[in-house]
Amino acid sequence: MSIKELDALEDKKKIFDFSHIKGDLFGGLTAGIVALPLGLAFGAGVFPHDAQLGATAGLWGAIIVGFFAAAFGGTNTQISGPTGPMVVVFAGLLASLTASLAVTNPGAGATELIVMSIPLLFASVILGGVLQIVMGFLKMGKYIKLVPYTVISGFMSGIGVIIILLQTSHLFGGRPASGGVFDAIAAIAPSIANMNVTALILGALTLAIVFFWPKSLGKFIPGTLASLIIGTVVGMFLINVPTLADGSLDYANASAPMLGKIQAGIPAFLMPVFSGDTIFLVLMAGFTLAILGAIDSLLTSLVADNVTRTRHNSDQELIGQGIANTIAGFFGALPGAGATMRTMVNVRTGGVTKLSGMIHGLVLAAIVLVAAPLAAKIPMAVLAGILVKVGFDIIDFKYIKTLFKGPRWDFLVMATVLILTVFWNLIFAVGIGVFMAALGYVKQIADTQTEAVASAAPSDVGDDEKAIIDGSNGQIMLYDFGAPLSFGAASDLAHYMRLRAKQGVKAVVLDFSRMTGIDVSAIRAVESITADAKADGNSVFMVGMNDKVKQMIAGLDADKDLAPSHAFKTRIEALKAASAALS
Repeated sequence: MSIKELDALEDKKKIFDFSHIKGDLFGGLTAGIVALPLGLAFGAGVFPHDAQLGATAGLWGAIIVGFFAAAFGGTNTQISGPTGPMVVVFAGLLASLTASLAVTNPGAGATELIVMSIPLLFASVILGGVLQIVMGFLKMGKYIKLVPYTVISGFMSGIGVIIILLQTSHLFGGRPASGGVFDAIAAIAPSIANMNVTALILGALTLAIVFFWPKSLGKFIPGTLASLIIGTVVGMFLINVPTLADGSLDYANASAPMLGKIQAGIPAFLMPVFSGDTIFLVLMAGFTLAILGAIDSLLTSLVADNVTRTRHNSDQELIGQGIANTIAGFFGALPGAGATMRTMVNVRTGGVTKLSGMIHGLVLAAIVLVAAPLAAKIPMAVLAGILVKVGFDIIDFKYIKTLFKGPRWDFLVMATVLILTVFWNLIFAVGIGVFMAALGYVKQIADTQTEAVASAAPSDVGDDEKAIIDGSNGQIMLYDFGAPLSFGAASDLAHYMRLRAKQGVKAVVLDFSRMTGIDVSAIRAVESITADAKADGNSVFMVGMNDKVKQMIAGLDADKDLAPSHAFKTRIEALKAASAALS
């Protein structure tokens, strides 16, 4: 049975399977409870509390993306919603758009600029979703999964560092001027110098809970939710909130920053717009969101596969994520992707089918529609503490601890991607990391192939073949290509052959039996070997060259020094001919 036939069998699954309804209910309910504080924290981290959207965007991002990605995606147990990478890119775009609009609207305030940028902002979310759908239909999922682990490790660790930097000033009661990393770093010192003691107490309490919450209690209530509840209750006693003339609470002037009122009910339909001044920013952000969302989701799908012993459909997963993000953009919700932690919570508490992810979205929707007014009392320092824990969990400490024990090039790739992710550009960081990892792989293959030439030891041969080689007293050399010659090794192949000739090699047997194809670099290397041998009066014998390789060599006119009489079907025939030529 072919791979395509096996994949077809795997993809023949029921869209909705109610045979595991109990587990799906528990899994979806628990995942929804875990997603609640994260949705609030991500939304509040992107938008100031007095902006048009605030934490509402994070909550509805978890609801919309979570529900529709589960319904249309290709991973049964995956829970989707706003994630660190997606939110970091989104916050960076918000900072870039507001800076661009500030130039053309010099009299506008910070909140006004944010409101002006919202239609442009969510245009990028819709564009990113559409691109993910296209990627799914073009069956690009299998290519995205080829990103090396060192690149993913550096990228995810960089995202974790960014999240921590963006939230540090919040722990002291401050607020960064924008979503940029450099602005966040610059805001840390002033926040410490003018710290809000109440915010610091609440932030420290939150960090203590999320980092040291007992695992035994975590089975009943997640540490993030516990920190949200405990931090909010303590904040109600520590934070003084003034009362306005109409009797409502003035959260904007509270003694410590608070989340403030969030929008209750279903969000209004938002029509995206494109502006000539910012079109490039929107296009780049949409492309970045699509790529990062795809990588983030498919990595989570692989984790889910390992735990559940199933296999996801990567192309269908891209389509589902794209549909979800497109809908989220039209309703002013944060973009999302597959969330590893929430997916694992779902699996461990019984989730088996797509219903668990859909139930997770419905649970969040019920909470938002019923309990939205209670969210106003949540201190910003509590949400900052939760996000710091999220950033800490994203950093790949397990790999970092073993960096110096592994290959140096892998360490360099990981470190480069991490630094570029934090201080430059996320998508370029991944691109450069993949390029570096590919170079390292080519170098490794090239070293293996050239070592076979540089070493005096023959390739894997039979007893009769070895007897002929040993009997030649070093005058016969057998080289088995073993596989298509890499362009990295091709440049060194002729060089080492010349060095072996100086050591007394008079006849070279090139075994092409396992070479199914050959590129220009390898053809030129073979041409150099035969030309050098002819100039030195030596002989080159060929074994097992198929018609395809012959045609490619002839097509580049590299066969002029290859004697047809020196072409054989088996090694032993070529070695006997080489031995006869020497005598």
